Amino acid sequence: MKSTDIVATAAGNTLRSKARTLLTVVAIFIGAFTLTLTSGLGVGINKYIDTLLQGFGSEDQIYVMKTADQASGTSQEGPQEYDPEAAQASSMFGGSEMLTEKDIEKVEGIDGVESVEPVVFVQPSFLEAEDGSQYQLTMGFPTDVEAYSYMAGEAPASDADEITIPQSWVEPLGYDSDDDAVGGTVQIGLSNAVGEEKTFEAEITGVTEELASGQGGSPTPSDQLNQKLYDYQTSGMVEEQPEGYIQAVASVPDTEQQGAVKSALMDENMIGMTVEDQIGALKGIINAVTWVLNGFALIALLAASFGIVNTLLMSVQERTREIGLMKAMGMSGGKIFGLFSAEAVLIGVFGSVAGVIGGVAVGSIANAVLTGEGGALAEVSGLSLYAIAPLQLLVIVLVIMLIAFLAGTLPAARAAKKDPIEALRYE
Repeated sequence: MKSTDIVATAAGNTLRSKARTLLTVVAIFIGAFTLTLTSGLGVGINKYIDTLLQGFGSEDQIYVMKTADQASGTSQEGPQEYDPEAAQASSMFGGSEMLTEKDIEKVEGIDGVESVEPVVFVQPSFLEAEDGSQYQLTMGFPTDVEAYSYMAGEAPASDADEITIPQSWVEPLGYDSDDDAVGGTVQIGLSNAVGEEKTFEAEITGVTEELASGQGGSPTPSDQLNQKLYDYQTSGMVEEQPEGYIQAVASVPDTEQQGAVKSALMDENMIGMTVEDQIGALKGIINAVTWVLNGFALIALLAASFGIVNTLLMSVQERTREIGLMKAMGMSGGKIFGLFSAEAVLIGVFGSVAGVIGGVAVGSIANAVLTGEGGALAEVSGLSLYAIAPLQLLVIVLVIMLIAFLAGTLPAARAAKKDPIEALRYE
C-alpha cells in the first residue's frame, strides 16, 4: 500500500463513524478557533501600539526629567542643601522642580549624547480664529511635530511663527476642510508675569491626526513661536528668573548606548525614558493577557486530544478482524501504524482548518463592526482589534496536527502490535 493509498484509506475510515468523528472535530475546532481569535487580537493590538510608538518620537531620543525624589522633595532623608537656581525654577511652576541650565549642561556632557533640546513650558490663555471666536488652548511640545501623522499640510518650520492644529479643530475654526485650514492664521493670546495680555499671530501649516494616546490632539507651535511665547510669558518679573524646563530631549544616535546614558542620568538625579520605555510596559501587559487566553485554548486542545485517543481506540477495537486481515495479506505493522496515525492527523486537520477559518471570519467581522463607522471604537483613530498573520495561522494548524499525531500514537501502536491470527479469531 502506497503512502497516497494510506491517506485515502484513512480519510475514508474517519467517515465510518460520522457522529463520533464530528464530536472530536468540534472539540479541536473550539481550541483552534480560540487560538486564532486570541492570537489575532494580540497581533492587532500590538500593531496599534506600534503605531502609537511611532507617534511618540524617534528611537534615538531620550526624554529627560527630574526624578520623582528630586522633583517632589518628599522622599529624601534629612535636610537638603539649598540651591537658589533650582528653588526659583521650582517656584515658577507650582512646586514641581524643573530642569535648569546646569542640568542641561550635565546631560550634554554624558558620553553618547549628541545634542540636547530643552522644552519650555508655555501656558497660553486662548487661541483666536479668523472670525474672532476664542477657544481655550493647551499646546503640545515642538519636539513632537515631526512624529505627528498629518491629514493635510506638514510640520511647522522651526524658524517661523507657525503652528499645527488637530483635525477636530478644523470645523470650529471656520474651515471647510483639512486642506482649507492649511495656510490660515490664528492669534494666540497669553499674559506675562504682571498680567499684561498680548496676542501673537501664527500660520497653520498642518492638520494632525489625533491618536488615542493623545498625540496630535493639541495645537503645537514651532520652536521659534514657542520661544517667543515663553519669553513674553516670563517678561515683567521684578527679578530675572533662571531658565526652567519641564523636560529635555536628548539625541543618542547609538541606541546601544541608551542604557548607559539612562544610568548616567540617574546618577545626576534625573530620569531618562525612551519611546520603547513609554510603550513597552503596555505591550508586555497585552502579550501576557494574550498568552493567558492562548493557555485556555491549549487546555481545550488537550481535552480534544483525549477525544482523538478515545475515537481511535474504539476504531481499533471495532476493526480488529480488519487489522488481522490486512496483516495476514502482508501489510506491515509500520503501515498499519501509519494508517491510524494518518486518521488522527486528518481529524486534526479538519478541526484546525475549520477553527482557523472561523476565527479569522469572526475576528475580521468583529473588528469591522467595532472599529468601523458607527462602531463603539470608531473614534479611536488607527485602532485595529484584529489582524491576520498568515505565518501564525500556519503555525496553529501545524501545532494542532502535531498534537493530533501524538494523541493517535497510542491507538496506532496498539493496532500495529496486534497478532494477525488472534485478530482474525476476534468476534
